[in-house]
Amino acid sequence: MNNSDKNQNNSPSVDVFFELAFRPFFLCASIFSIAALVGWAAFWNGSVSLNVYGGVMWWHMHEMLFGFAATVVVGFLLTAVQNWTGVRSINGGWLMLMLVVWLIARIVMFLPDLFNQWFIAAIDLLFLIIALVSLASNVISVKLWRNFLFVPILFFMILANGVMHYSVLFQKPLLMMQASTTMVLLITLIMCIMGGRVFPMFTANGTQTPKTEPILWLENLSISSAILAVALNFQLFPVPPQVVAGVFILSGLANAYRAIRWKVWVAYKTPLVWTLHVSYWAVALGLILFGMSLVSPTVTQSQAVHSLTVGGMGVMILSMISRVSLGHTGRVIVIGKVMTAALVAIIFAFLVRVFGGYFVDNIISIITLSSVLWVFAYSCFVVLYLPILIKPRD
Repeated sequence: MNNSDKNQNNSPSVDVFFELAFRPFFLCASIFSIAALVGWAAFWNGSVSLNVYGGVMWWHMHEMLFGFAATVVVGFLLTAVQNWTGVRSINGGWLMLMLVVWLIARIVMFLPDLFNQWFIAAIDLLFLIIALVSLASNVISVKLWRNFLFVPILFFMILANGVMHYSVLFQKPLLMMQASTTMVLLITLIMCIMGGRVFPMFTANGTQTPKTEPILWLENLSISSAILAVALNFQLFPVPPQVVAGVFILSGLANAYRAIRWKVWVAYKTPLVWTLHVSYWAVALGLILFGMSLVSPTVTQSQAVHSLTVGGMGVMILSMISRVSLGHTGRVIVIGKVMTAALVAIIFAFLVRVFGGYFVDNIISIITLSSVLWVFAYSCFVVLYLPILIKPRD
């Protein structure tokens, strides 16, 4: 093969970009999170007036959960399911259609005066419905029941999204809070499941140390308590807040003990490993803070939610998409100084957003600084990984 053939084979193409779900969804979700947080910070600073579907607060909660986090989750699951099953996952034209649906949903949120509210809700719900059908068909086709649990999780994500839209269509603000919190906890559950499955392996492979073997009762307690926390958040029947708080704190402690056993200290030279540990510590902390917020005035639910979202999702997603994008394109899973700085920045965004209120009595400054750090971190990913995600495997 001559040099021109090599260059042609290594050039960007639409076919390559829509080869697997991680390529379009990791990239576009990251770009969207940057735009969303620039708009959010600008709104708080009085620089822009946002006329968005559902109102600014609804839009921020919904779009960071469903426009960003859920999109990355879908990209990960629809990529992983091909490895799990050996069956080709959604690609090509159908994957392009999914991206178009996702993009239209993001755009129409900004045009509530031009589009019917029911259309906005429907197009937004369609994205996760397509993802659910695609994931379920692959898993069921080979009867891979071990990974079927992600199908009902996606179903409940669709349900939470539907309730969020219902809160707009029928003006039920309390449902908005309940549905958004449920979505946070559903993604937290995914982080707990996937963390337990792959973080010990990533740690062992990245540090050349023995893999930490799971303790069955601890694994069961960590996941079952997280599932129970999600169920209690539905508030289908009255439960004393002390009991709910106890479940969340127990789940946080169980997952913290789990994280301790993974030995973060052996990974201090490997940013793509120790940042995953930090993200999992943020998950455990968020669960504990959530429980404390129910029984103590010293902790707010906002702190708990942002520990799970900025600290858990924000850090874990950036670390995971950096790793997965390298691994699935045949590159060495090592990052340089810029991406290391990006990961440090997103960790500081988490610390500022969750604990900044103890030091600065100005929510605008806290939101602005944490948003700037997030934008820097994810901008680094977009700039460095754009060429990787649009080109063929090495």
